[in-house]
Amino acid sequence: MNRHSNQAKITFALLVCGTVLGLAGIDLVLPAIPSLPNSIVGTLENAQLVLATFAAGTAIGLLVFGELGARFKQGSLLVAALLLYALLSYLATQVNSIQQLIWVRFFQGFASSAPAVFAPGMIRAMFSQRGALKAIGAMGSIESLTPAFAPVVGAWLLSFSDWRASFYLTSALATALGLGVLFFGRGLINKHSTLEPDSERSQESYRSLFSNREFMRQGLSHACTLGGLLVFVFGAPTVITMSMNSELSSFVVMQIIGISLFIISANLSDRLVARFGSEAMILFGSSLTALGCLLILLFSIVGDGDPKWLWLLFAPVNLGLGLRGPPGFYQAVVAAGDNDSRGAALLILFILGFAAIGTAVVSPFISQGLIVLGIAASTVACSSVLILLILKAPHHEQDQTA
Repeated sequence: MNRHSNQAKITFALLVCGTVLGLAGIDLVLPAIPSLPNSIVGTLENAQLVLATFAAGTAIGLLVFGELGARFKQGSLLVAALLLYALLSYLATQVNSIQQLIWVRFFQGFASSAPAVFAPGMIRAMFSQRGALKAIGAMGSIESLTPAFAPVVGAWLLSFSDWRASFYLTSALATALGLGVLFFGRGLINKHSTLEPDSERSQESYRSLFSNREFMRQGLSHACTLGGLLVFVFGAPTVITMSMNSELSSFVVMQIIGISLFIISANLSDRLVARFGSEAMILFGSSLTALGCLLILLFSIVGDGDPKWLWLLFAPVNLGLGLRGPPGFYQAVVAAGDNDSRGAALLILFILGFAAIGTAVVSPFISQGLIVLGIAASTVACSSVLILLILKAPHHEQDQTA
C-alpha cells in the first residue's frame, strides 16, 4: 500500500509538471515576441500569430485527446504527447521564418494539451475523494503561478540568449517528463485507464456529456466563475495603466495578492468540504467570487479611481475561486463518470470559451475604463451562481465526503 502511495505521489508530481509546462507554452515565449521579426523573417503582426496558433492547437488538442483518452491507455498517450511536445519544441528552434514557426506552434500547442486532459481523471483514480480534492487544490495552486512567473523566466532567458532559449528549455523539460512518466508513472496510470475494445466507455461521446445535466451544471458553473476572473485579469493591465493612470506595478501587486489568497483557500478547500460538503462550498465560493466582481463594478461607478482599492476588492474573487475550484472541478469530473477524459477536455474548453468571449466583447469598449470590465466580469461570475441554482435537479444529492 505504501509503495502504491509513493508511486501515486510521484505520478501526481509528473502530472502537475506536465500541465504547468503546457500552460507555460505561451508565457515563456511572450517576452520574445516583440523582437522576433528582428531575428527571423516575418512581421510583428505575424509574430502575434505565434501566440494565437499555439492557443488554437491547444483547443483542438483538448478535444482530440479527450476522445483518444476514452479509447486508449492514457499513460501511453501521455508519454507520446510529452515526447512529441519535446520534439516540436526543438523543431521550433530550427525554423527560418515566423511563418514556419507559426505552423510548428500549432502542433506544439496540440501536443501540450494532453496533460491537462488526462490529469483530473488520473488523480481521481489514484486517490480517495478527499485525497483527490486536496491534490486538485494543490495542482490548481501551482498552475496559478505559471502566468505570473513564466514570463519572468522567459525574459531572463532572453537576457543572455535569443528567442530560441525558451524552446530549448521546453524541449529538455518535456523530454525529461516524458521519460519520467514512461518509467515511473505509466503503469499506474494505465492500470486505472485501461479499456477493453468493446468497453461501454469507448462508445460514449461528447454528445452524452451535453445531455448530462449534472456535468453541465458543474462544468458551466465552474467555467463561469473562472471565466469571470480571467475576463477581469485580461483587461486589467490596460485599464489600470490607461484609464486609471497608474503603473503596471499596481496590476502586479493585485495579482500577487490574489494568487496568494487563491493558494491559501484552495489548499483549505478539502477540509472545508469534509465539514460542510462539496455542494455548499461550491455555491459559497461561486457567490463570493460573484460578490467580489459586483463590488468592483460598484467601485467603478462611485469610487475615486485609485487602483489600490482593487487590491482589496479583487481578494474575494480569488478566495471564492480557491474555495469552489477543487471541489467544483472534481464534481464535474465525477459527473462525467467513465467519460472523464472527454469531460476534463470539455470543461477546459468551457473555461477558455467564456474567457475568450468575455474578452472579445469587452475589447472594443476597453477605453471606457473599469466599468466595462466590472459589467463583463460580474455578468459571467453571477451566471455561475444562477446555473448552480437553476440546473439543480429536484432530488439532487449532496455529494458525500470521504
